[in-house]
Amino acid sequence: MSERTIGRVAVIGTGVIGASWVSNFLAQGLTVTATDPADGAEERLRAAVAAHWPALTEIGLAATADPGKLTFFASPEEAAEGADLVQENGPERVDMKRTLFAALDEAAPEHAILATSTSTIMVSEFQDACARHPERVILAHPFNPPHLIPLVEVGGGAATAPEVVARAMDFYRAIGKHPIHLKREARGHVSNRLQIALWREAFHIVQSGIASVEDVDAAIAHGPGLRWALLGPFLNIHLSGGPGGIRGLLEGPLGKATTDMWAELGNPTFDAAMVDALADGVAEELASRDVDAMMEARNRLLIELVRDKAAAKALP
Repeated sequence: MSERTIGRVAVIGTGVIGASWVSNFLAQGLTVTATDPADGAEERLRAAVAAHWPALTEIGLAATADPGKLTFFASPEEAAEGADLVQENGPERVDMKRTLFAALDEAAPEHAILATSTSTIMVSEFQDACARHPERVILAHPFNPPHLIPLVEVGGGAATAPEVVARAMDFYRAIGKHPIHLKREARGHVSNRLQIALWREAFHIVQSGIASVEDVDAAIAHGPGLRWALLGPFLNIHLSGGPGGIRGLLEGPLGKATTDMWAELGNPTFDAAMVDALADGVAEELASRDVDAMMEARNRLLIELVRDKAAAKALP
């Protein structure tokens, strides 16, 4: 693959994640082609871009940012033609990804990177469907919503060329993302595995009657979640360890207490009763709240937090 500047991005699938990616790419001044087979997809996409644009304007637009640089096509092949990078956001089904990436590999220029936003599927499960250039298929998993959250998890499959991963890392970094490199494949990647580990114990706490749905939410939102928004788990442990740092904490009494609690973590039963209990708990938690206002406040604070973090050079 030859080195090329990435100026034209094709977005395949324009649901919640895809529309957010489109908005992000346009805000960075890129030319975007898009496609989605659903009825009314183009109208919904353009409405989503318009809805996201005020937040992106507040974050800061590139000098060449323009919603008019979006073109919608009827097929993935048409959208991928001439693209420097393809960002796929299709359903979480291996069979569909195999079919789609085979078509994208045929249609996209030789230099183009083929990236998937998949949350759970590993690149090695479908990249061999690309007869021409399986080495250019990568993982580029964002955290929702991509136009506000900087994280992108970048990695390859068994056939991916290391230079393609490096080029993708440079691209996402250049458009204001915070890419991390997965050294090997794992189902769910990094962020989802960590998130699901937390969900598992949250479900157990509710199912075993330790605390309510609302109080579990409060325990994170008003406790460790505030620190986790600034530093990751290891640095938070280190700062909690005093002069001895993470070594002193883990080698002391809290180290043993941690392993003791690991042995007691729950294995909740994921059944209809559990789903009902969680859904009822969330409904009760939201009964006195305006959900639209809550989401607006969340997004506003996310914008401020991401902006302030970027300006705080002492933070990693």
